Amino acid sequence: MNNGPLNGAVVAVAGAAGPAGRAALLRLAEAGAVVVGADSDAQRLAEAVDAARYAHGGATVTGDTVDLLDLRATRDWADRIQKEFGRVDGMVHLVGGWRGSASFPETDLADWELLEKLLIKTVQHTSLAFHDPLLRSGRGRFVLVSQSGAHKPTANNAAYNAGKAAAEAWTLALGDAFRKAGTAEGADGPTAAAAILVIKALVHDAMRAERPNAKFAGFTDVKELADAIAGVWDKPAQEVNGQRLWLTPKP
Repeated sequence: MNNGPLNGAVVAVAGAAGPAGRAALLRLAEAGAVVVGADSDAQRLAEAVDAARYAHGGATVTGDTVDLLDLRATRDWADRIQKEFGRVDGMVHLVGGWRGSASFPETDLADWELLEKLLIKTVQHTSLAFHDPLLRSGRGRFVLVSQSGAHKPTANNAAYNAGKAAAEAWTLALGDAFRKAGTAEGADGPTAAAAILVIKALVHDAMRAERPNAKFAGFTDVKELADAIAGVWDKPAQEVNGQRLWLTPKP
């Protein structure tokens, strides 16, 4: 029987249908968590949920089609999880997207408008919706996946890098809220944590199959990312709250 820190925890995963989401569902289920995935693609989400259930017989893995660009819908999702399972111990944010340009002057601001929705709005909505239940949990974790370009922006990635930097700032503000709440309650530190996992890029088996000669230097495998996500629960909240956990060398 799994007696680790995630055993029996209820963890929501936003963006659960992509390769990183699939890996996270599998890893969290393996650790004994009840996992509730959300995605806008119902078919891909159902496939991801089924795969996690099949890999870990007896695991509770469910999926909800949720529009995370709608704050009310996101709050309703958080409320449904609490009503069904009685608690929420984690929100893992894996909603992504990328747009680049050939050069800085050729940046298309339509790309920014899209990335602002995917990279920032979804973080805002999930953090606001899950703030209170994560605080009540006693082991609540909000996990954001970011990218090293937020710390060393490049000319052809202005919109993407700026979006990731804004998402990090928002998540650090959530961490400060958790810190202040812990202090107000007389605890030694926060009981909930907001952490940022920083990567260069992700790679998965299908990418390797498509490009067998590619090196993918500095890339993080989605399985390694899933291990790092689960590892956020291995340390006390005060050690990971407001921290950037680098899975790639700092630029």
